[in-house]
Amino acid sequence: MKVLANDGISKSGIDALEEAGYEVITTTVAQEQLIKYINENDIAVLLVRSATTVRKDLIDACPGLKIIGRGGVGMDNIDVAYAREKGLHVINTPAASSHSVAELVFGHFYGLARFLHHSNREMPLEGDSNFKGLKKAYAKGIELKGKTLGVLGFGRIGQATAKVALGAGMKVVAFDPFLDKARLELEFFDGQKVAFDIETISKEAVLKQADFITLHVPAQKEYVIDEAEFKLMKDGVILANAARGGVVNEVALVKAIESGKVAGAALDVFEKEPRPEIQLLMNASLSLTPHTGAATNEAQDRIGTELASQIVNLLG
Repeated sequence: MKVLANDGISKSGIDALEEAGYEVITTTVAQEQLIKYINENDIAVLLVRSATTVRKDLIDACPGLKIIGRGGVGMDNIDVAYAREKGLHVINTPAASSHSVAELVFGHFYGLARFLHHSNREMPLEGDSNFKGLKKAYAKGIELKGKTLGVLGFGRIGQATAKVALGAGMKVVAFDPFLDKARLELEFFDGQKVAFDIETISKEAVLKQADFITLHVPAQKEYVIDEAEFKLMKDGVILANAARGGVVNEVALVKAIESGKVAGAALDVFEKEPRPEIQLLMNASLSLTPHTGAATNEAQDRIGTELASQIVNLLG
């Protein structure tokens, strides 16, 4: 049986599938040629990440497909309900990249708290001519320890991010419309474990008391953070969106930065990917990454082996 990993797959995933007797093809087929390629090559399993879309036309036109797999969490690029209606298995890897996203969020938070995104730009330009001036400019950083992290969306990734916060000595408050409480277990290098019970509170309560805010929610029709939400936040708050483009109103965010309500923000996702608005790219108060939350070697290994395991279990 043939597997087309159209957006790539880790070597560990390929090895696991080949050991189970599958042929793995890692050619990237253009979207408009995908239906023809799948049918001509008897592809039984189509694996995608975020680049390839799997809509009704492809599902209808490829009767030989048995499984559609998404390497990652969100499945916005797949018509999931329709595929399942047609008898296809649709799988993803919701847990594989949680810690990678959490670490990226904290990379941004630490950078913003100590102006690293500024100083890394300015030191090469002025480090030899204005050392003392730059030192003074970046002398009012803040520590994360003792601060409050607000988590909007307390699923796997939200909880993984909360664990990093707890390890950093932060207080965690969380909002999730589908979850009343969660038990977070931190495991340390020597086998010791510490458990925290976090009860979720209202979105408004989170926004009012958080020094740092991170979003881990699915794509939705309305903004999760808009002008009204910014008004509820503390002055000088730091915000991160590594969830989905479109959950934060980017125009309202820029206004909140300009007014001083938001001290800085981290964006890994954008409303207009892959061409983010230029005023975001040029804003000195933003720490930016090109949708790399899940892009670690470890996460890609976990994604590959997890997909392989699910495919083998479903098809034998």
